[in-house]
Amino acid sequence: MGLVEAWGGSALGWFFAHLIEAPYNLIYALTHPALWLDWANGESLMRFIYYGASIEFFFVVLFLFLALTLTGLIWNGVMWACVRGFEGFANTVGRVAAWAGLLMVLQQITIIFMQRVFAVSEMSFGFGMAVTFDISWWAEELKFYNAMVVTLCVAYTFVQGGHVRVDLVYGPVSYRTKRVIDMMGSLFFMIPSAILIWLYAWFFLWRNLVTPTTSASDTLDRMLAKAQALRWNVETIGFSPNGFNAYFLFKVLLLTFTFMVLVQAVAFFYRSYLEWKEGPLSEGLYLDLDNAVDPQAVGGSH
Repeated sequence: MGLVEAWGGSALGWFFAHLIEAPYNLIYALTHPALWLDWANGESLMRFIYYGASIEFFFVVLFLFLALTLTGLIWNGVMWACVRGFEGFANTVGRVAAWAGLLMVLQQITIIFMQRVFAVSEMSFGFGMAVTFDISWWAEELKFYNAMVVTLCVAYTFVQGGHVRVDLVYGPVSYRTKRVIDMMGSLFFMIPSAILIWLYAWFFLWRNLVTPTTSASDTLDRMLAKAQALRWNVETIGFSPNGFNAYFLFKVLLLTFTFMVLVQAVAFFYRSYLEWKEGPLSEGLYLDLDNAVDPQAVGGSH
């Protein structure tokens, strides 16, 4: 009998049973990759889909967060390293993804030029190997560039202090009170919101990639039974006859957005704690801001 079954009589017992089992589940998954990474096997793929938004996976992530946080509380240098790494990741992805805005403008200009001047029905792009699609496909594909900017630059914008702020009590309170507000905001708003979006977005994606369809209400046994008829069924239906037909990529972006928000929430919690502990001299420490951003504006955020 597992810990979950043994301690399942109370909510607190259920919670700690799952938390204690988390390191075992993590080690078992890492030492048995064929059980969930061999996608040529239907049961392996179904395990991957099931555990990607499962209670077990949640507690593995929670265990890693608690272990990393505890280590950082003991050795603050570890926590600062996490802050620099996570914020650096958000900055790098955001700065690269921001170029999608330029691609969107250039492609739109090209579409208008080709339609109005040459009256062509198709366009080809490529280096060495050309990709040819209908004009309407390229026109609808512009939405994907916009989605890239929105989803992949959210964490970057947060790091840069460019997000929208609603200040009800934040401005007049003391420095340390602000840091406490920031920590509570990370723990009780950013992280739970990211987790909820992930739970919905995960199966939203896979329902458009494989058949039979899967859902959050399916048990592992039920999903393994479905594996007998499992096959890839990637969504390729566009909104118009010759329009953009890779809308599953938007669902991939939704998951990527959720992951980046979650990572940034952890980074913000760590930064807020360290600034609270070390005092005003640590405010903005290691913060990699773009030259166009006023550092003083970032100091009074959230």
